[in-house]
Amino acid sequence: MATRRIDTPDGGILAVETSGDPSGRPVFLLHGTPGSRVGPAPRSAVLARMRVRLISFDRPGYGDSTRLPGRRVRSAADDVATIADALGLDRFAVVGRSGGGPHALACAALLPDRVIRTATQVCLAPRDAEGLDWFVGMTPSNERAFRQAELGQVRIAGPFQVRSQVIRRDPAQLIRNLVPELTQPDRTVVADIGIRRMLQSTYRQAFRYGADGWIDDVLAFIAEWGFAVESIRVPVRIWHGADDKFSPVGHSAWLADHIPTAQLYLEPGAAHFGSLKEMTDAIRWAASE
Repeated sequence: MATRRIDTPDGGILAVETSGDPSGRPVFLLHGTPGSRVGPAPRSAVLARMRVRLISFDRPGYGDSTRLPGRRVRSAADDVATIADALGLDRFAVVGRSGGGPHALACAALLPDRVIRTATQVCLAPRDAEGLDWFVGMTPSNERAFRQAELGQVRIAGPFQVRSQVIRRDPAQLIRNLVPELTQPDRTVVADIGIRRMLQSTYRQAFRYGADGWIDDVLAFIAEWGFAVESIRVPVRIWHGADDKFSPVGHSAWLADHIPTAQLYLEPGAAHFGSLKEMTDAIRWAASE
């Protein structure tokens, strides 16, 4: 793996990591919420066999990337374009898991001449999605956090910072806190020691300097995204575990109905963290021509 810091036009820094085949097909992997560039991903040897160059980065406010106050979902397209320019990449694919999904869709909508394909996993729909009851099927903890965020940053900033401090000291704490709300398929996935280590690693990196990235993600999801998903014209693959309670499956169904180029894959017997086992397939699809 190779890590570098890339300057942004607004004077910030994006921490970027690449793995796999240096000369392979470039695929951006946008991490979940909370998360970081060292989040769950196929091993570099697996990526090399797939001839994929995987590029991940800490979204602003996470890990070693500078915070961008007031960022919107659409801001991810600017970040990806900045990184691609610095790496000398003209065209590329984008994959977004969980909280990375909306940001991947921003790239598809706003960088149509550069993005070849986009894949999302367990993605949220826009908060103002017409005809979608946004909270139906969502875990109480997620619904509570989003509803508090709708009352303003001040309502979530303090609690999120406290939680991030606890998780930074003991990254396994976040997983333990989630267990009571996990469906059985998710409990089976996170029981895998390898996956638990990957999750702990991404949480430790995410909260190195606090919860700013986490706070800004949540605020961005409930605000206007800055683009219309209906405008997307590049191929989009949407995957969702049918038993997901963190990002309800109705969100991906809505997206599939409103993105003209989307194909929806619902996996019975899988839930939110099932996306970790499906990620290799998503990347392989995104990198195919």
